Amino acid sequence: MTETLTVAQVAERGGAILDEVATLVVGMRDPLTAALAAVLAGGHVLFEDVPGLGKTLAARSLATALGLTFRRVQCTPDLLPSDITGSSVFDPSTSSFTFRPGPVFAGLLLADEINRTAPKTQSALLEAMAERQVTVDGTTYPLPEPFHVVATSNPVEYEGTYPLPEAQLDRFMVRLAVGYPGRDDEVDVLSRRLARRTEVGSVRRIVDSETLLAMQAGVEAVSVEGDILRYCVDLASATRAHDSVEVGASPRGSQALVLVARSLAVLHGRDFVTPEDVKAVAVPALAHRLSLTPQAWATGAAPSGVVTDVLARVAGPTTTRRTV
Repeated sequence: MTETLTVAQVAERGGAILDEVATLVVGMRDPLTAALAAVLAGGHVLFEDVPGLGKTLAARSLATALGLTFRRVQCTPDLLPSDITGSSVFDPSTSSFTFRPGPVFAGLLLADEINRTAPKTQSALLEAMAERQVTVDGTTYPLPEPFHVVATSNPVEYEGTYPLPEAQLDRFMVRLAVGYPGRDDEVDVLSRRLARRTEVGSVRRIVDSETLLAMQAGVEAVSVEGDILRYCVDLASATRAHDSVEVGASPRGSQALVLVARSLAVLHGRDFVTPEDVKAVAVPALAHRLSLTPQAWATGAAPSGVVTDVLARVAGPTTTRRTV
């Protein structure tokens, strides 16, 4: 039976994980906090930003600090589904086929530049992300626990890429943008590189997979007040009625919103969720689930702007009672 950690224990270990990753990854505290909150909620993370901002380094460092087995797949147009899931290989000694697991059988799989691989290979991740299993040659193989996918995507290049379909995007609990570092942070990046005198840096393992499962169980033990649930539903519903939106956030979106907000509250040492927690994760949890109208795209509207507008329009709970 999986151990359950208290809110204080989860917050302490979560802070230690973020502090350790910050020794190598500079200026990404907020995106990394959101990514860790999504992991604690049992979800998958999509980093979408221009190259060279440390997305791959952040994913690798987070996996190391969490003590998860790490596999990386560089997505290319010729990548096959079996390159991710594994395949059956003929064994002459036994005159039978033996299944050889692919890189998806890991604690954390990094799908680098996922929009560069073909749709059939992208869809190979769909069952794994949704069901925590893969099916090869009619046989279903369960994935290890915990299992999480961190994918990266480059939003500024379109030639030779395959945009993720809505069904695939919806499987990511959050989509995060890293953004360019500030001047001081960028100087810090250069200084740390010169100080360590090597290209490759490393972080220490803070927890292991069993502790991560106990942290996730601790988050699941925290209940959320009804007013907060209704607020999350109201935000998701407002995206469906927005003039710029063709298809709004589904119930999976409102569920992701409340789950990530709850994890964020626990990382802050609280056993109750506030409206500010919901607002902090609304854009990462909802924006990638929206399909804008052609008119909105033509005027340069962005899904993140729609969510920001919805946050300004929808009133939150006036009071929040402490929930144990």
